[in-house]
Amino acid sequence: MEKSHPTGYLHPITQTIREAVSIWNDLGFEVAEGPEIESEYYNFDALNIPADHPARDLWDTFWLKPIKDRKLLRTHTSPVQIRFMEKHKNNLPIRIIVPGKTFRHEATDATHEAQFFQMEGLAVGKGITLANMKSVLITFFKKLYGPNAEVRFRPSFFPFTEPSVEIDVSCFKCLGKDAHCPLCKGTGWIEVMGGGMVNPKVLLNVGIDSKKYTGFAFGFGLDRLVMLKYGVDDIRSLYSGDLRLWQPL
Repeated sequence: MEKSHPTGYLHPITQTIREAVSIWNDLGFEVAEGPEIESEYYNFDALNIPADHPARDLWDTFWLKPIKDRKLLRTHTSPVQIRFMEKHKNNLPIRIIVPGKTFRHEATDATHEAQFFQMEGLAVGKGITLANMKSVLITFFKKLYGPNAEVRFRPSFFPFTEPSVEIDVSCFKCLGKDAHCPLCKGTGWIEVMGGGMVNPKVLLNVGIDSKKYTGFAFGFGLDRLVMLKYGVDDIRSLYSGDLRLWQPL
């Protein structure tokens, strides 16, 4: 008698990527992709992060041998923005979403891993403002988490956007009531995204006239969205083969 096998299920990360892409497609964004092994230029320089920029210290980079070639495992999906704008600078407006894996040489804990998935977004055209970004992001999170999802925006700094903001989503685990919560540290909020208006220097680097065009860009950790959506309280569970995650969700 042939032995039956249990039905398999898509990993929560895969499910969330597909759901997020579907939402962004409905908002008019197309998917763009790029290499995981990047050059220093696309990962840093073209994004207004030169070698002497203090923001370089924010990325603990996996450099590849030989070091003289200055190749690395990409630390964010932002290099795809540069590659896409270079290729489509004469075919504006641009609206893209970039899902992909990224890598950083850092210690792991409940909310950090050495490899993780990001999703990067970019819109460039005439008359685009920060209000446009805020509108599409609130729409995205309410579609992903439901109409009661709470989102907040805080001033921040990124070398490739100006002005810049951090975006937080309310903590599903403790609602800010546990000072020892490993996810939100008792604040009630989890930082999931950064973004802002594309720095004019970045537009100049790809040959787009910043006096004629503006744009917004954002990037978020898909793993953290998975944790919020499905109640996973430790990011390491997503990569440890935990069979509890491979169930209908």
